[in-house]
Amino acid sequence: MFKSLLYYRYKTALILISAISAITSIFLITAISNGIVDMYSDMLKTDGDIIVTQKGVADTFFSDVDRGLLDSIQNIDGVKSAQGVIVGAGSIGIVPIAGIYGVTENRMQVYKLTSGAYPKTDSEILLGKNIDSILKSPKRVNVFGQDFEVSGVYESEIGFENGGVVIGIEKASQMFKKSASFLLVSMNDISSESSAIVNKIVPLSDNIEVKSTTDFIDNYNQFKIIKVSGGVIASISFFMGLLAIVSIMSIMINDRKYEFGIKRAVGIPKYKIISQVVVEVLLLTFISFVVSLLLGMAALDFLQSVDKFQGYLSGEIDSSLALIILVSSLGMSAIGALIPAMLASRVDPIILIHQGQ
Repeated sequence: MFKSLLYYRYKTALILISAISAITSIFLITAISNGIVDMYSDMLKTDGDIIVTQKGVADTFFSDVDRGLLDSIQNIDGVKSAQGVIVGAGSIGIVPIAGIYGVTENRMQVYKLTSGAYPKTDSEILLGKNIDSILKSPKRVNVFGQDFEVSGVYESEIGFENGGVVIGIEKASQMFKKSASFLLVSMNDISSESSAIVNKIVPLSDNIEVKSTTDFIDNYNQFKIIKVSGGVIASISFFMGLLAIVSIMSIMINDRKYEFGIKRAVGIPKYKIISQVVVEVLLLTFISFVVSLLLGMAALDFLQSVDKFQGYLSGEIDSSLALIILVSSLGMSAIGALIPAMLASRVDPIILIHQGQ
């Protein structure tokens, strides 16, 4: 088996390249799309056991909630804190578009400072470490057409937040013409059921929708769209790689007609010949998987370190994702090898020998 792979080393190399390209693209596309969802989910979960959004609005970017509800929510038994957040995007200095996060004062501490101080006035702003690096640590920046003094630089565990700016919610409200994108409510006892507090918040306004953060994330349409889109693109990439493997295998088997004909003539069963081809491809696929896993992890580390991506391209290859891709790759490659091998096995051995000669 290994002799045949080495003998047809150029075609073996083509199969490896095709499989590595397909599997690596699946790793990156899936990990990055999952990373976007995970980062936004983590942002909502930070000091947020319950989320309040505008009723009937599918995207938090378009949601507008009266932050005047914060005082009433804060007085509900079991509520630890209630915070208002505005999420938006706009130009920041030379960066054409970046995240702008308007937050109430009691949420400002979520952003851990690496230098400077928290804003004390509406004219001050916090810069994420990535955008601070891109702008070369400026003293002042222009955000959405308005000048601000940089009071400090923060670093967040949530990648894309490092590529944005944090301002007071009053100023963000003026920029985006809304009171708040959503309200985040944290409970005193995180182990208790949130439904009791949810039921107390709902009557406060006819224009709000209140859910536990977990329920909101599980049913957020934008997350579903991102995951489905990533899955479709990854699948297309994978099938393109599979098509290349089938094509190359067909060429390789065509070159090995004489070998297969001799084996058939000396009485080696068809299933043994077919199984040998399949095992060869599975071996190559497994090698490709290992190489792709290492390349994918290296690429993700590199993408996260590139300031120009502002932390938006982030992801992680966990064991469950790796196992799914391994099983899928081996299964699809086996199918790709079976097709040309079974077609060749049906040909009369004498014809195979003559064609091979």
